[in-house]
Amino acid sequence: MPEDQLEAYLSKNTKVDELQKLPRSIQEELDAHCELYKRDPEGAHIWDPAVIGVPGGPVKNLMLTYTGRKSGRTLNTVLQYYEREGKYAVVGSRGGTEDHPYWYLNLLAHSDCHIQVASRGYRATARTLDETEREKWWPTIIEEQPQQAIYQARTSRRIPLVVFDVVEP
Repeated sequence: MPEDQLEAYLSKNTKVDELQKLPRSIQEELDAHCELYKRDPEGAHIWDPAVIGVPGGPVKNLMLTYTGRKSGRTLNTVLQYYEREGKYAVVGSRGGTEDHPYWYLNLLAHSDCHIQVASRGYRATARTLDETEREKWWPTIIEEQPQQAIYQARTSRRIPLVVFDVVEP
């Protein structure tokens, strides 16, 4: 999906119920990236989200493995991450929609998870940053991915930042 179409799709004027499901082409790209991460974490670590219409160039990604809050199944998603003081964090922006991403809701229910950062895997506990911690992380995030500021401006919810406290290296 071209960037201008994605922007129109995610625009602030779009009704929330229209944002419940990603276009098939975007979901297919995200699924393919997740499958690549399972097979070749080094090869999938750096990814260019331009293929789904997000500007800014290649970004670092991790694969998050977590438990579904309703199904109890093990689930995976690949997310752009940010590093600060030896910690990894992700942003629950969901493109600036009014609803939190499903992975975030699942982490609220079951904070124990696993993160794969390129070839390094860690058992971790996920936690949402409080406002003080968020203010320390936000400049780093905006510097690396200015699109996140657009997503925050697009929604009335406070976009959560999640940090992973490594339990076992």
